[in-house]
Amino acid sequence: MWYFCDVFGRIWQSPFILFYLLAFWVAPAFLHPQCLDFKPPFQPQQELQFCQMYKHFGCCDFAKDQELKAKYYRIMDNFDYYGYSNCAAYVQDMLCQECSPYAAHLFDAEDPNTPLRTIPGLCPEYCSQFHSKCRSFLTLLSDDPRLPELEHDQRRLCQYLELDDPHYCYPHILSNERLTKNLGRTAADSEGCLQLCLEEIANGLRNPLAMVHANDGTHRFFVAEQVGLVWVYLPDRSKLEKPFLNITKAVLTSPWEGDERGFLGLTFHPRFKYNGKLYVYYSVEVGFDERIRISEFRISPTDMNVVDHGSERIILEIDEPASNHNGGQLLFADDGYLYIFTGDGGMAGDPFGKFGNAQNKSALLGKALRIDVDDNERGPLYRIPPDNPFVHERNARPEVFAYGVRNMWRCSVDRGHPNTKEGKGRIFCGDVGQNKYEEVDIVEKGRNYGWRAKEGFSCYDKKLCANSSLDDVLPIYAYPHKMGKSVTGGYVYRGCENPNLNGMYIFGDFMSGRLMSLKENRNTHSWEYSEICMGVGLTCSFPGLINNYYPYIISFAEDEAGELYFMSTEIPSATSPTGVVYKIVDPSRRAPPGKCNYEPLSVRVKSSLVPFKPKETLIGVHVPTKLPRLSNAEEPPVDGSKGWIQELLDIFSEQDGQVTTTPFTPTTPKPNRTSRQRKGRRRKGKHKNGMVRLVGDEEGRMDRGRVEVFANGEWGTVCDDLWNTKNAIVVCRQLGFRHALKAAKHAEFGEGTSLKIILDDVQCEGTEETLLDCQHAGVGTHNCAHYEDAGVICGNSDSGL
Repeated sequence: MWYFCDVFGRIWQSPFILFYLLAFWVAPAFLHPQCLDFKPPFQPQQELQFCQMYKHFGCCDFAKDQELKAKYYRIMDNFDYYGYSNCAAYVQDMLCQECSPYAAHLFDAEDPNTPLRTIPGLCPEYCSQFHSKCRSFLTLLSDDPRLPELEHDQRRLCQYLELDDPHYCYPHILSNERLTKNLGRTAADSEGCLQLCLEEIANGLRNPLAMVHANDGTHRFFVAEQVGLVWVYLPDRSKLEKPFLNITKAVLTSPWEGDERGFLGLTFHPRFKYNGKLYVYYSVEVGFDERIRISEFRISPTDMNVVDHGSERIILEIDEPASNHNGGQLLFADDGYLYIFTGDGGMAGDPFGKFGNAQNKSALLGKALRIDVDDNERGPLYRIPPDNPFVHERNARPEVFAYGVRNMWRCSVDRGHPNTKEGKGRIFCGDVGQNKYEEVDIVEKGRNYGWRAKEGFSCYDKKLCANSSLDDVLPIYAYPHKMGKSVTGGYVYRGCENPNLNGMYIFGDFMSGRLMSLKENRNTHSWEYSEICMGVGLTCSFPGLINNYYPYIISFAEDEAGELYFMSTEIPSATSPTGVVYKIVDPSRRAPPGKCNYEPLSVRVKSSLVPFKPKETLIGVHVPTKLPRLSNAEEPPVDGSKGWIQELLDIFSEQDGQVTTTPFTPTTPKPNRTSRQRKGRRRKGKHKNGMVRLVGDEEGRMDRGRVEVFANGEWGTVCDDLWNTKNAIVVCRQLGFRHALKAAKHAEFGEGTSLKIILDDVQCEGTEETLLDCQHAGVGTHNCAHYEDAGVICGNSDSGL
């Protein structure tokens, strides 16, 4: 029987341990396609002629393909027919590996700080064949000064050209099913959760709840804070020091967490470039009354980055009977009309009147309104579009476009498929639920969206729900409150940079921090759900990408080019400067170089610029130093620096010297332990506050399970509200693992019904020692049930679950 002594990494009690460790180190084939420019692969716009094995997906466009072709002919011109017939294929193969979707691995370029190979990593047998037939080609393929001295020594040459990870060597990489299966498709875990990444765009914002563009060719974006400030950001992400709009004195809000009042919406007129008009939606106090106000502003005639604050014209004001459910979305649809989405007036259950505001077409609350604000310089500030659905209905307000909504929070217009324009003009909205369901709707003229008769697909007011005249339209998707308690509507992705996301409606939940997606099945016209997770392991290890975000998802946005963003914050208060804007990125495939280029129109800037300084980082990823090549000396280095094995051993040891075992998988099954504790030094019969254990995995695996934490003398479970990768990292690191592969939710590893719920609303930075050091609702304080017990999957490799 093999075992470890007290300090793992110092004394080995069996040679099998070293064997398994070596096997563990070389075995993983990290699914991380990457090009030599450190970006994801792509599908070429023009079919490749020379490197045709990568014509469908790889790292070369047509120009690069022709460059390699020209290099090939320059090399082959140096040889006779014999050299040509024997070596042409080898030369072409090696040149074309620059086009491989795994080019960065083949050329040892995963890390921008390491030297780039000039010849791709070759598998030993392939290298031997090449050496025996075509070694004279080496110096023409590469100017590496080591190659001439190794040219006549096959063993040392092939050792020099070998890769540390044999899975990536050429040509074995072509037949590695794990590396080639689903290549170029958006990665998903075993449960179908899509693995995406983020790029930080802006930070230090106070509840950023809207980000819009002016559609004027400048590619500026305008970010609104709840307090009533709007900031201008240039395409290089620098921020103008002077605000675009400042109506903080007029806006009604407070520092209270969860206050729904404030500056709520912003949109630019479709002809803003010519008329300089924009529209805002905000809360105000008039006497003792609270109202929502929709106003029109004009751009300053002397500064294109500042609003003329004296130009405000109040288009519409609506009394709010309560301080919540204020709506807040403004948008112009394809018909050129202004759409205004109001809440039902607040409180619970829409208690206003016989059937509530939402079902009352004579009230403006709980509605989607549509008005015409064109040519309003003289006469009325807005007109009623002649085809509004209730223009001729007695007692109905003519502004009403659709009704029966509770509190639609964030709506968007689908740009349509880039080529076919399929879906163009559809209006998607997230409608916040009461106490059971959240829903997503496509808003259409004259339709009733059911509230308060229905919440999601279920009846809320049973009497009203049974009314045969309700004639309501059901949501395209609804989810229960165990998944989230406040939907944040998003956008259908129609951008250029992430082709795999085209047609995907991406949205989120403010309370649970969950990112979600829907995609329409073109055959059944039903909407298929996929959750979105942050990429684990090396998935997001591209320059500039991160894999974490603050949990309170406030809003989504689309830039002028159609790329997708969302805004979230660490503390949901109008005065907390913890808001961040994130760009959504699919790391599995990008658009071909040059396809998404655009030239922003120049912006005349009179204000000082504040350069963008990113604060967020990629978490949960650590790649040990590569195995050193032994071409210069046949023995490993003997200086004071650590070798790769020792470095790996150090990773397995906690900083305090506590012993931890590695979750590698030997061919002999490991015995199940009745205790879920990791082996190592611990005080017998005593537990320390903050200790964690994993339980509930049916196969007895030690790297996954329901998280149980010890606090105040007892073990208990953790609720999955706000449960995310940062929380999982704290747990996994505490148990001695290098990676958190998954933050599991919904009692994936069973319900711990025999224990109390110890923690709820846990929010970690990822650097804390225990979960108790993170923000949480308080030990023993919770608002959840055991069906929300949180779990984790940990690992020392990032190669899947």
